[in-house]
Amino acid sequence: MAGKLLRVNLTTRSCGIETINEAWAADYIGGRGLASKYLSEEISPQVDPLSPDNKLIFATGPLTGTYGGANGRYMAVTKSPLTGTIASSNSGGYFPSELRYAGFDMIIFEGKAAEPVCLQIYNQQVEIVDAAHLWGKSTQETEDALRQEFHGDAKVACIGPAGENQVHFACIVNDKHRAAGRSGVGMVMGSKNLKAVAVRGTGGVRVANPEAYREASREAYSMLKQNPVTGEGLGALGTAVLVNVINQSGALPTRNFQSGTFAEAEEISGEKLAETYLKRNKSCMGCIIGCGRVTKLAGARFSGDGEGPEYETLWSFGATCGISDLAAVTKANYLCNEYGMDTITAGATVACAMELFEKGLVSEEEIGMPLNFGDSDAMVKLIEMTGKGEGFGKKIALGSYRLAESYGAPELSMTVKKQEFPAYDGRGIQGIGLNYATSNRGACHVRGYMVSPEILGLPEKLDPQATEGKATWTKIFQDFTAVVDSSGVCLFTTFAIGAPQFVNFCNAATGSTFSDEALLEVGDRIYNLERMFNLKAGIDPSQDTLPKRLLSEPLPDGPMAGQVSKVPEMLPVYYQERGWSAEGIPTDEKLASLGL
Repeated sequence: MAGKLLRVNLTTRSCGIETINEAWAADYIGGRGLASKYLSEEISPQVDPLSPDNKLIFATGPLTGTYGGANGRYMAVTKSPLTGTIASSNSGGYFPSELRYAGFDMIIFEGKAAEPVCLQIYNQQVEIVDAAHLWGKSTQETEDALRQEFHGDAKVACIGPAGENQVHFACIVNDKHRAAGRSGVGMVMGSKNLKAVAVRGTGGVRVANPEAYREASREAYSMLKQNPVTGEGLGALGTAVLVNVINQSGALPTRNFQSGTFAEAEEISGEKLAETYLKRNKSCMGCIIGCGRVTKLAGARFSGDGEGPEYETLWSFGATCGISDLAAVTKANYLCNEYGMDTITAGATVACAMELFEKGLVSEEEIGMPLNFGDSDAMVKLIEMTGKGEGFGKKIALGSYRLAESYGAPELSMTVKKQEFPAYDGRGIQGIGLNYATSNRGACHVRGYMVSPEILGLPEKLDPQATEGKATWTKIFQDFTAVVDSSGVCLFTTFAIGAPQFVNFCNAATGSTFSDEALLEVGDRIYNLERMFNLKAGIDPSQDTLPKRLLSEPLPDGPMAGQVSKVPEMLPVYYQERGWSAEGIPTDEKLASLGL
């Protein structure tokens, strides 16, 4: 790594350049791991996430901005206002690499600006400038304005009105369409009156051993191209290729997890998107996969253009809301990009509201309209109201847990640690349910993507209903994902490449001497560091569970009919695999073995 971090005190409007702690970098690599270490050392886990005492960290990895297949990611790390856990949200595009080309691996934001501001970076020249004129603008408008005012080639990460209006699931959008999406990181950015970061870098990224790095890249390129997922499926249909796959498996959550199959799934599938609104695919910086979807709507009801929807979004505004109107789903996706909102939590919260309405727990008068499952117009309208902070949209802005709790029905919120489930039913896929329950940032598929072995058969096929061995697999996937998130590489590469390839990359880039086992130990260290932060924040092991619906209400239809989640059966084994106590607490021996 270049070894420099930029510390920005928004209260005093001062900036300083520091050398990154080399010992920490060796232990945590960069990205998610290194930023989590800095956050753990610099704030109290009990801090109010929206207070000036909370910090927000942008962190690249040692492979960010290098060639190698898909090496253009960064993490936004903070304490989450949605969950109260440590948050680390991942994004790609071009902004992360540009930050490294400017000479910085990390930015630590602390304090709170008195008025809206923007951070402008041109290589090592850094300035905090007023941004009152940008407040209220969409993410796209903000980027266009900064490119005109600051630099025509600047890369921008910013919040939209959702972050300003303190939506609990506001995200940070970069390059207009890429998002550090989950856990409310954009709400924290808004609480600091930080509208945007604009960066232009003209340098490069040096690696410790260029020849070894070239060889590692050649191997990775070949494996990515030959793999059916990274070489064909994601490029052709994007993540939306999964809609029909997961529906046919009986694990596509429908109508707020009341069912596991959606009869009209084909209408919101990647295949249907390709036939209708897709214009072309698009890649992040240096990526050969090209999973991004460039789309356009030109209908009488809905119009616009942008990127997406991705699989999770097709589900969140589609199946879980009982909606098969692809134009409406795509429009809701555009609105979330413009306002800066996490599409997973946004759609899942609307679905929760739909069930509250159909059960008579919230009235038409309070919402301002009927809100039945399948009502695409109401869904789109409610998303717009949420982004603007209007009417019942203010209730949606709380997320589904706080919404359902306010009406005396928290069991209708499909969440873990107050973060909404993604698009896989843990009753139909047992390992992903265990991963949800034990994820350090609340329900999340990209903390340990057990769908890969259980449904896709990568790296080998596992029975999705089996429980034996799932604790071991889940731990390995979680630890390996922590390494990937810390390296600056896209998680999608792991469909094709594994720990040996990441060892080659990291050793060549940083001069380290990792073995496969040592690299996975870094992931284990990161996972335990996050666990300890959460425990100190008051997130106790009783929250390592799933909603009652998944534990006691069997799936009513499809190939997985009759199944419930078996997390209670797998959890004690998982704790044992982790080296934690029977109560889910990392033991002194475990922490000592990891240098914690």
